[in-house]
Amino acid sequence: MNGRKLAVNAEMTFLDLPFYERISRLHELGFRVGLWSLDGYNVDRLAKIGARYSMIDGFGRGNLALPDAADAMVSSIAEHIPLAKAIGRPLLNLHGGKLTKDGPAAEPIWHVTGEMWMNARHTLCRIAELGEKHDVYFSIENLNPLDHPGVPFHSAPDVLALVKSVGSPRIGINLDLFHAQKDGGNLIDLLGKCRHFAAEVQVADVPMRDVPGRGEIHYPNVADAMVKLGYDCSVGLEAFAPGDCEAELARFRTIFSAFHG
Repeated sequence: MNGRKLAVNAEMTFLDLPFYERISRLHELGFRVGLWSLDGYNVDRLAKIGARYSMIDGFGRGNLALPDAADAMVSSIAEHIPLAKAIGRPLLNLHGGKLTKDGPAAEPIWHVTGEMWMNARHTLCRIAELGEKHDVYFSIENLNPLDHPGVPFHSAPDVLALVKSVGSPRIGINLDLFHAQKDGGNLIDLLGKCRHFAAEVQVADVPMRDVPGRGEIHYPNVADAMVKLGYDCSVGLEAFAPGDCEAELARFRTIFSAFHG
């Protein structure tokens, strides 16, 4: 990607502003904008703001593990593609399965079988074909099992294995370091393993999902490691910024200044 690479999730920052004003404010501050579900939002209005959108949730139902649920997932992705194209083709972000609003999987799966692995790979190949057909890109995000129980293929190693097995430039990893820290840690080693497969790196501090600098992760070291490893993808803040939101975002920008073109 060229140009600005730092992104901020609009659903977690400037919470005192109406939603579309949050996007405008982030755009004015020079950030790309990440979104969750587009349900209830006016896509034409989003497009007219002029912001560069980094990522949106790419599906609304299903999972990768079970054939019928996988078919539902692919159908849902096809419905989301026109929305993504209407606002500039951000990454369409996927998980192993759809989440409920409270966090757990909508269709919990507690044991992943070999057959489920095969179905997941086959489904991702179908999704990669959709990407080629419509010229869009997908990411698969790792999740931690404490906040999102029952999601299949939730861990970063599982996501990495699936992305490698598909071998398509249309599908990469959305490496969420907040989730990875809560699901094993060892972040710099993980960044090394995922370097050539990362479509985006998401950040937030642990334990409260705040902006980097408010928790246990030493993000300056993480950012330095990303530079040394040659990361060249979007870095997305998916965190709450309590208090002085602009000051919190300025800290994020300072830590990851190497990624803010």
